[in-house]
Amino acid sequence: MSALQDIEERTKLAGTNRFELLVFRLGQDRRSGQREYFGINVFKVREALVMPEITPMPGAPEHVLGVANIRGQIVPVIDLPSIVDCQPTGRNILLVTEYERSIQGFAVEEVDEIVRLEWSRVLSAEGSAVGGLVTSLARLDENPEQSRLALVLDVEAILRQTLPSRFKSGDEMRRTHQVEIPPGAVILYADDSAVARSQIEKTLHALDLPFISTKTGQEAWERLQALAHDAKAAEVPITQKVALVLTDLEMPEMDGFTLTRKIKESDALHAIPVVIHSSLSGSANEAHASTVGADGYVPKFEPDSLAEAVSRVIHKPA
Repeated sequence: MSALQDIEERTKLAGTNRFELLVFRLGQDRRSGQREYFGINVFKVREALVMPEITPMPGAPEHVLGVANIRGQIVPVIDLPSIVDCQPTGRNILLVTEYERSIQGFAVEEVDEIVRLEWSRVLSAEGSAVGGLVTSLARLDENPEQSRLALVLDVEAILRQTLPSRFKSGDEMRRTHQVEIPPGAVILYADDSAVARSQIEKTLHALDLPFISTKTGQEAWERLQALAHDAKAAEVPITQKVALVLTDLEMPEMDGFTLTRKIKESDALHAIPVVIHSSLSGSANEAHASTVGADGYVPKFEPDSLAEAVSRVIHKPA
C-alpha cells in the first residue's frame, strides 16, 4: 500500500464533517482472545509499507523495536501490538506517520481497509470501559445495530508514553506572554484527547486565562449556543462571554473544521475568533482553515507557539 490519497481531497472531506479512517489489526487481545479492529485518521499516515528491515537500538525505550531507514530518513518503529497488549501473528506492515511535525512508524499485523465516515458515527470512548489509549469508537458500517466497531487510538498519548524525549509534556513555556481578555469572558476549547486537554490547560493557566473545556466539536457547539443565549439576555456582545475558541480538528461527533464553519456562519457567534490547534500540520490544512473562517492555525504542541497564536488573534485589531 503506497501513499494513501491526495491530501487536498481529504482536507475537503473535513469541511463536510467526514474523514477517512485507516482500519488495521494488531492481533489477538491477550485478555479477551478477540481480534479487534483499530483505526487511525488517514491524515496522520504518510504511507503503509511492507515491514522494512529494523535495526535494534541499545537502550531504546520500551515498545520501540528500533529504527528503520525510510527513503533515507531514519525513523523510530513503535511496536503497537505490545502497547495495546495484543499477540500478532506477525508485524507485517509499517504505518509511517506524521505527528506534531515528527515522523515515526507503527508496526501492525495487517491493514484491513480505508473507510470514509461521518464524524457522527464516531463516539467518544472517554468514561467507557475501553478508555485509556482509545479516544473513540467508530461504527464502520451503515447499520448501527450490526456495525463493526473500530477502536480509534489516542496517538498523542501513545507517542508521549513511548517517546517521551521527542514529545514534550506541555509545561515548557519559556517566554512571558501577556494576554488580556474582557472581565468575565473565557476561552472555550475543544479536544478529545485527555493528554492534549492537560497540555492546553497548563498553557491557559500559565497565561492566567479562564477557560471552558469540551471534549467534542458537538459539545463545544452546544456550550457556545448556551453562552450566546446568556449574552443576548444580558444585552452584551458575545465576545464579552467568549474571548476565543480553540479547537482540535479530529473529534468525535463534529470535527474542528465543521465547528469553525458553523461558528462563522452564525449571526450570534461569528464575532468570536477561532484558532485551530491540531497535530495535523501541513499547508493544505492551514489553507482549508482559512476557507472555513478560522482566524489562526497552530500545530501541536509547543506552549509558546500556542500562547503566541492566542495573543495574536485576541489582540488583533477589529
